[in-house]
Amino acid sequence: MLDLGRTFLQSVERSPKALAIVDGDVELTYEQWHVRIASLVAGLRRLGLVRGDRLVAVLQNRWEMATLHWATQFLGILIVPVNWRLKPEELDYSVTDASAKAVVFEPVSADAVAHSRAAQGVARLGLDGVAGATVCFETLLAAPESRDAENADASALEPLASADDYSVMLYTSGTTGPGKGVPRRHRHERAAALAHVAQNQYRRGERTLGVMPLYHTMGVRSLLAMALVDGTFVCIRRWNAAFALESIGKYGLTCLYLVPTLYHDLLAAPGFAQMAVRTVRKLGFAGAPMNDALLKRCAAAFDPELFVNHYGSSEVYTVSVDQDATRKPGSAGRAGLNTRLRVVRLDSGRADDLAIRGEEGQIVVDLAGDEAFEGYWNRPDANAKALRDGWYFTGDTGYLDEDGDLHVTGRVDDMIISGGENISPVDIESVLSLHPAVDEVAVVGLKDERWGQRVVAFIKRVDFIDACALDEFCRNSDLVNFKRPREYVFVNAIPKSPVGKVLRRKLSNGEYEEDERILRAELVGRGV
Repeated sequence: MLDLGRTFLQSVERSPKALAIVDGDVELTYEQWHVRIASLVAGLRRLGLVRGDRLVAVLQNRWEMATLHWATQFLGILIVPVNWRLKPEELDYSVTDASAKAVVFEPVSADAVAHSRAAQGVARLGLDGVAGATVCFETLLAAPESRDAENADASALEPLASADDYSVMLYTSGTTGPGKGVPRRHRHERAAALAHVAQNQYRRGERTLGVMPLYHTMGVRSLLAMALVDGTFVCIRRWNAAFALESIGKYGLTCLYLVPTLYHDLLAAPGFAQMAVRTVRKLGFAGAPMNDALLKRCAAAFDPELFVNHYGSSEVYTVSVDQDATRKPGSAGRAGLNTRLRVVRLDSGRADDLAIRGEEGQIVVDLAGDEAFEGYWNRPDANAKALRDGWYFTGDTGYLDEDGDLHVTGRVDDMIISGGENISPVDIESVLSLHPAVDEVAVVGLKDERWGQRVVAFIKRVDFIDACALDEFCRNSDLVNFKRPREYVFVNAIPKSPVGKVLRRKLSNGEYEEDERILRAELVGRGV
């Protein structure tokens, strides 16, 4: 299999004049971008970075970050992109755990770098003249070795990595402790990108919004997939729905791959109805389930030829895909091109202890798949928990319906157990999302002396609604009685991670702002 450096050279050779990347006033063709990547490769080598080293990047989605990602692929350096909002102690952990030789940062992440003891002990490559840098990033781009790069052909930048070298290490978000490093090789990343192209039916010259963070698997996949099809990656440094809409129209974007929250924001942006979004023919979402109401709104607004629900993880990029998301709302479809999956009993630790059709269990994935990782970085404890008999235990819950389609219902840790019944928050959220007064909803289980846990729905409203009306709505739906919320809390916002995942733990811990226009209403008893 080709490594990723040679993969990029394919696009330079095929389509040198095609627009490759956009970031504000910066617009580079593949030929021009290749020159800058070559310059950065030379600059990193002058710093003494060599094949097998690790480099931590604390950057937003800017052309320099994308250029750095590709430069490390040519050099055989393992890039470790992390959230630019990290606290100093979190950055300390990543730099130390990865044994990084350098950190690349910019003004928005300067404070974390300045107060990270580990970061202060390595080379610090700074953008935009940021204080605290030991090397100016812009200087690296002017490395002497690359001054004649404009007269060189694509073969001048010879990749040093092989398909078996490590490409990228993403850190999973830690819920009860520090995140786990997920190292992935060039062959894992290329296989995942190829599958992404096929599963989303991308054609040569597609253009996408580069808004999903490049420290997240969705962002990396979009970057690699566009190179595979000689496409365009339009950077969005910080999410802004109005700017995203403007970019769609200005560059005639053809495909979007976002978390549901960002689709919600796009549709709610002032002027959406007047914007020319019909160039977007392919929609994809991942990272969280999309509720029924948002599915319908997206389908009506964009009228796409393809609407893909993609379910995966940093560990195994593609678990399953459904290429017609509105056909069966809630379905995550069938196993991806490079994947085998199963649903095993919740109380089992064996990959051959299968749940029956319709029974909720834990989703597991065959580690022999081309996209699957090989284990966590420096975490034998995590490997012992998640890797068993050649299968990856995802920690996600779900079931296979009568057609064999997978339905993802949440996390094992999110499962609500009330009165001895297992209750999935997703089922309840899907029903409540259909009420026209509900803008967003998240359901959690709170401690209850009698029931163990009680079902509580946190609601962000668009119009006035009270608990009694919502309870009546649930009674008249197909939601079974024991799953009905026993309490409604009206909030100003549903807390989410930087990539749009609902942070249920914050709701459980009381970390939210209650909507003062309406008091909390609790429905007491399970029979009311």
